[in-house]
Amino acid sequence: MSHRPFPGRRSVLRGTLAASAALTLPSAVGAAPAFALSGRPEAGWGVQTGDVTCDSGLVWVRSDRPARMIVETAATESFRGARRWHGPLLGAGTDFTGTTRLHGLPAGEQIHYRVLLADPDDPRRTGEPVAGAFRTTPLGRRRGVRFLWSGDLAGQGWGINPELGGYRIYDAMAKLDPDFFLCSGDNIYADGPIAATQALPDGSLWRNVVTEEKAKVAETLAEFRGNFRYNLLDDNLRRFNAQVPSVIQWDDHEVRNNWYPGEVIAASDARYTEKSVDVLAGRARRAFSEYFPISTLRPGAREGRVHRVVRHGPLLDVFVLDMRTYRNANSPDDQRTDPQGILGAEQLEWLKRELSRSRAVWKVIAADMPLGLVVPDTTEGRPNIEAVAQGDPGAPLGRELQIAELLRFVKHRRITGTVWLTADVHHTSAQHYQPSRAAFTDFEPFWEFVSGPLNAGAFPASALDGTFGPERVFVKAPTASNVSPAGGYQFFGEVDIDGDSGELTVRLREQDGTVLFTKVLQPGRVGQ
Repeated sequence: MSHRPFPGRRSVLRGTLAASAALTLPSAVGAAPAFALSGRPEAGWGVQTGDVTCDSGLVWVRSDRPARMIVETAATESFRGARRWHGPLLGAGTDFTGTTRLHGLPAGEQIHYRVLLADPDDPRRTGEPVAGAFRTTPLGRRRGVRFLWSGDLAGQGWGINPELGGYRIYDAMAKLDPDFFLCSGDNIYADGPIAATQALPDGSLWRNVVTEEKAKVAETLAEFRGNFRYNLLDDNLRRFNAQVPSVIQWDDHEVRNNWYPGEVIAASDARYTEKSVDVLAGRARRAFSEYFPISTLRPGAREGRVHRVVRHGPLLDVFVLDMRTYRNANSPDDQRTDPQGILGAEQLEWLKRELSRSRAVWKVIAADMPLGLVVPDTTEGRPNIEAVAQGDPGAPLGRELQIAELLRFVKHRRITGTVWLTADVHHTSAQHYQPSRAAFTDFEPFWEFVSGPLNAGAFPASALDGTFGPERVFVKAPTASNVSPAGGYQFFGEVDIDGDSGELTVRLREQDGTVLFTKVLQPGRVGQ
């Protein structure tokens, strides 16, 4: 049955978003807030919500000056009988961003909200409210669940192109009215400067919106913050953020291509004056925590973590992984023992524990890197491995050992309904993993679905590694490398769980929403 008892948020928000669009967006160049501004505080960067549950959610905003964040919620867009939440004081310490946690919300209901920014010296002086809406998770299952996923935004120098309508993929996603959007990493390309133009194969020019912070690789905290602000210059993304809650994870380009803890950038890489990747990662993590509403990260704080479980009622738990922070160094990945792996020992134990505790019908494992696709790393001039698979189809080696341990655990604990979702490789595909085809056989069959990019260069399909017996059932990818978004090959995925039958349907979609591939999975099974 349909899981949409409410009016679509697209129509509900039409009026309230008009007020948001009327705000003056900060200039693309020199976008840092000024302290000598006249008038009232403005929230031209829009609003976002994240990690929504049955009774809570996080609301995000950025001000153009110091301001007190105030959130009002109501059952209707008239905001009659609104409930008011006093949020943080927004200042330079968090780049004038802030997040307010809403709690005690009614389950399974549409929540209208608006954010006001108040002058800290005169609370009666507030800016124009910026509105949005989201649905809380239902306690029952009959409404079903629909969410989307993808990753990789503004990569390879392909940024916001007004001549093509900017990040148009977000409008296509919004039309599906999902309960939330899972971004599988590479939310920015901190290592990818964006120039005013790029040449296209037909001799024409791709024209980018440009900013000062995107003119070079990000090294300073201000430059990392500017990378996150860059994407919010896009009208489509701001509209989407006001309509659809997010579940955000990160991967490498939030810091630097293929980075790992302890890495030192080669002296020959003149782009970077800061050679310690740990220093860069610390600054990137701080900016990341400031620009997204994530329940396990506090804006501007050093503590917290990206990996977490986001629960969406009895039908779905999403296990958000961090395959970057705890990994070992990239190498040929052929070692015969590897307790650290790509997750780190502690995160692996956390994942096994949370999977065994989950009572959800479906357990989506949100991985920021694929399992059986070979992703090489040649940044250091050596044929190292960036993801899990290293191309040897034999028994597990290197990081594959940790994945084998996890797959064995899922089988022997008889954990039902696991599905893997990822992005990273800039094409879309569906892989079925089957022990009868594998070198390692102590696991139950499972599916891995790949989507993306959202707006970045597209690349040919990655090679498969036979260790876990993957069969590529579907793929769409270019034959050339770094195909621009003007050439197509931009993708997102959809997961639709039926409330009555519990069936999970995956659809791999193109940028305009066209369905390329569909797979229906049955509930209650250990492997399928």
